[in-house]
Amino acid sequence: MASKFSFDIVSEVDFQEVDNAVNQAIKEIAQRYDLKDSHTEMELNKNDKVIKVNTRDDYAIKTSLDILQSKFIKRKISLKTLQADEPEPASGGRLRQNINLQSGISKENAKKITKLIKDLKLKVNAQIMDEQVRVQGPKKDELQQVIQAVKDADYDFPVQFVNYK
Repeated sequence: MASKFSFDIVSEVDFQEVDNAVNQAIKEIAQRYDLKDSHTEMELNKNDKVIKVNTRDDYAIKTSLDILQSKFIKRKISLKTLQADEPEPASGGRLRQNINLQSGISKENAKKITKLIKDLKLKVNAQIMDEQVRVQGPKKDELQQVIQAVKDADYDFPVQFVNYK
C-alpha cells in the first residue's frame, strides 16, 4: 500500500464535446425562424481556444449565445468555460463576438486553490504544476475533504479531479 495518496486539480475542456455543441448550435440557428435572415456564423478555433460568432445585430448575438449555452448544458460542459468578450462592430454593419474557452488553471487561480487548501489546516501538501495543482497526503479522508472544500468554493472556472491514487 502506498504511503502517500495524491490527486490533481485541473481545469480541462473536452474539445470534441465543444465541437459537437457548436455544430448543434449552428444547425439550430439555421433552422430558427427568428434567425433565418441573420446569416449567423459560428466557428470554433481549437488552437486559439475561441468560438467566433458573426451576425447581424445584438438580438441575434444574444440568442446565438443562449443556444450555444443550452447545447453546452446538454453535453455536460460547464458554462464556466465560456468567457464572452463584448460584441464589437464588424464589416457590413454586422457584429462580431469572441467567446474564449477557459482551459487550464492560471497561476493566480492555482494560488487561490493552494491558499484554500492550506487554510484547511490538514496534513496535505499542495503544489502548483504548470496548469494544475497536485495534492498529496497520507490519508484518503483528508484528500476527500480537500476535494469537497474545492467543490464548495465555487470558483469562476471549472475544476475536475483526476489521477486519484
